[in-house]
Amino acid sequence: MSAVPPVIVGFLMGLLAAFMGVGGGFIMIPVMIYLIGMPTSVVVGTSLFGIVVVSTVSSFAHAYQNHNVDIILALLLAAGAVVGAQYGTRFGLRLQGEYLRGLLAILVLAVGGRLLYGLVARPDDLFSMSLMAAL
Repeated sequence: MSAVPPVIVGFLMGLLAAFMGVGGGFIMIPVMIYLIGMPTSVVVGTSLFGIVVVSTVSSFAHAYQNHNVDIILALLLAAGAVVGAQYGTRFGLRLQGEYLRGLLAILVLAVGGRLLYGLVARPDDLFSMSLMAAL
């Protein structure tokens, strides 16, 4: 396999991580499965490792350059993610690759549907300048 497609995908995921704070899993996993042709069980671990590296570097860059990282919130999210990853790994080992791809498709469609709804739904107060403190 050529090293060019993974490098290009990695570059694009790095851009997404830096611009939008996205780990890239929504795009990187389907690309690795369908364009590069990797087995699903290998893709999950590879994607997680790549996300750890990109997220770490991006977080430090944002903290150093922009001073806009809430370290307490980041540590709380990381603690929850570590625990969730342990259960997710055990659960994922019991599923076939086709079912993992199906779950990913459902998750991507659900997120896309929520984003689409947010674009077309009429807000309760059209002229509100307050932050979303009600959440």
